[in-house]
Amino acid sequence: MRPLAQGPAGGNQAASGGNTRRLTRVTVSGDSIVQAQPDTAIITVSVVTQSKRAIDAQQENAAKSDAVVRALKAAAGAGAEVKTSGYSLQPQRVYRENQPPTITGYEARNSVTVTLSDLTKVGAVIDATAQAGANDIAGISFTLRRDRPARDEALAQATQEAMGKARVIAQALGGRLVGIVEVQEEGTIRPPVPVYEKMEMTRMAAAQTPIEVGSLEITSRVQLIAEVDGG
Repeated sequence: MRPLAQGPAGGNQAASGGNTRRLTRVTVSGDSIVQAQPDTAIITVSVVTQSKRAIDAQQENAAKSDAVVRALKAAAGAGAEVKTSGYSLQPQRVYRENQPPTITGYEARNSVTVTLSDLTKVGAVIDATAQAGANDIAGISFTLRRDRPARDEALAQATQEAMGKARVIAQALGGRLVGIVEVQEEGTIRPPVPVYEKMEMTRMAAAQTPIEVGSLEITSRVQLIAEVDGG
């Protein structure tokens, strides 16, 4: 709680029944945290190939990447969004003291990102892409696309908490809450989403990869300036 009360000198006078009463302004804040279930998963998988010649690394990567994309689309379903998120073909160099670097081969990397709303398919997508030839996964993130209901709930709870504080202050002063002069929303914040750590996909597990989705926290803060009849 952050009450910043203005004394009588900063208050307003109100007349009632011949008596003059002073209104004091106080500033209070309210905070809230709402738990929400993610509705979207974002997965990035990569195919990494290496060869002595650049053309060989590129061609091998192209063939494997095509198989991975087809497997990914089949596992993710029609509603998923699949797109290429990165591609590189780079030389591999060896550095020796007092000598120019020597190119020993080439590495090709093709990264594909899939966004899907059916979270039950996440493990199946990972397994299908690994079986098709993907050998690196950058990570899995979960987010909330349809976040308006949770944001509204967090905002309402933060406002109610701030109003409650203002009423407590008014009662402590022997008076009542007269009204709200100003309201400021200090922002709704969504913390970093849960991330499935990067791993090398070197083998295909016999069972489906288990994925725990967890929940997201949506926080809100509201600041009120209230007028209190201090009695």
